[in-house]
Amino acid sequence: MNEAPVTHPSLLVRLRDRSDEQAWCEFTKIYGPLAYELAKRRGLQEADAQDLVQEVFRAVARAIEQFDPDPARGSFRGWLSRIASNLIINIFVAQRRHPRGSGETDMVRLMEEQPDETCEESALFEQEYRRSLLAWAAERVRPAFSHVAWQAFWQTSVEGKSPKVVAQDLGMSLGTVYQYKSRVVARIRREIEQVDDSGKPFDARS
Repeated sequence: MNEAPVTHPSLLVRLRDRSDEQAWCEFTKIYGPLAYELAKRRGLQEADAQDLVQEVFRAVARAIEQFDPDPARGSFRGWLSRIASNLIINIFVAQRRHPRGSGETDMVRLMEEQPDETCEESALFEQEYRRSLLAWAAERVRPAFSHVAWQAFWQTSVEGKSPKVVAQDLGMSLGTVYQYKSRVVARIRREIEQVDDSGKPFDARS
């Protein structure tokens, strides 16, 4: 499944309305896994990682009206990453003040040093975003397709199987496999474009 994409302004505008449950649902499904993976990569334990996700959502709800969607001022995800990173630092600082005896002293020190983001970490962050976005879009479009149509897409695009092999396994022509795959990819791409206007190509295999 599948980088510096920009969150579509329409979703950001909708988030300013706290009563827009659909907008917040979309936001949490896309960005929840992203914040969680960032927390785990930074060394948080499971419970703390889950708490971090909720703290990020609360922080966004409080500050979203102040966010400027102008790309020249930086991306939404960059802003979100800074919020998450600051909250992670706060967690480690709190743990140092109230140690759990978990041997995390070195991690606290490293977090408080606040090293610059490395290219590798940035790439991992972006890759996780693409995975979260694809999972969200796939969940939304899945009910619109039959089982065999979805399998034609999934096995070729996600599992990386040969279209010829998939055609034989599903008992359909090679042309039908390509047709189903094309339809599903087009629908997923349209869903992704609702919240990501980066122009980066959709690739289900990365």
